Amino acid sequence: MIPYLNISWLQLIIAILILVVGYLAIKVLMIVLKKVMTRMHLPELLVGFISRVLKILLYLVLILVFLGALGFETGSALLAMSAIVGLVLGFGLQDTMNNFFAGVWLALIRPFKKDDWITVNGFSGRIDAIGIMSTEMVTGDNVFITLPNKTVWGSPITNTSHMPTRRVEVSIGASYAGDLDKAISVAMDLMTRHPLVLKDPAPAVAITGLDDTKVKLTLRAWVKNADYGTVNGDLSKGVVEAFQREGLGVPRPRMDVIVKQEE
Repeated sequence: MIPYLNISWLQLIIAILILVVGYLAIKVLMIVLKKVMTRMHLPELLVGFISRVLKILLYLVLILVFLGALGFETGSALLAMSAIVGLVLGFGLQDTMNNFFAGVWLALIRPFKKDDWITVNGFSGRIDAIGIMSTEMVTGDNVFITLPNKTVWGSPITNTSHMPTRRVEVSIGASYAGDLDKAISVAMDLMTRHPLVLKDPAPAVAITGLDDTKVKLTLRAWVKNADYGTVNGDLSKGVVEAFQREGLGVPRPRMDVIVKQEE
């Protein structure tokens, strides 16, 4: 017998073996389970969600088996765990359950998938995972954000990665004194010659405003979703250079200041 512990060395060795073997078995089981769910073509977020929940449950069972092998009454352990769970539920049952079931609905309904770029509740980022209680995002500057699942589920979600194509809009000002038809023609030529701009739907230039110093032109070009950032940057730079090259110029904000001198 081991002094002060009231258990034998054999019990301790068996319990440790159970803990090690059980831990390795859970690892192997989770790997196999993920492969099976992947072959079933389940959504990646749903696979990750199910795996996390099942892993926690299996570890709890392993701990109870380990304690039983040491000679402790698992009934007492279950009673203690029930007391802890009851305490946790007493403080945050509603929020916890809301977040849990919101995570289930997000994984099933799939308003977004892994690596989609979304904006929700004022935060924008790339979806990394749906956890048991929170949704994990990574922003454009590589900042990790977790949002409660109920907040994500209960808020409008803007998913800019969902559709295969997306429209790029670039605005530029044309002078009232300049040749407006030429400005439109130059902008159209810039979009039609760009290799990443789709032919269907066709690009277009629209007059979207009449400001004090300029006519506001908006270049509208359809692109593949993955090419949005590239085309947006190319058109923003290219239209300014094209206007300057054709002698059209880009009007700048102007303010007339009258100085009145009193005697």
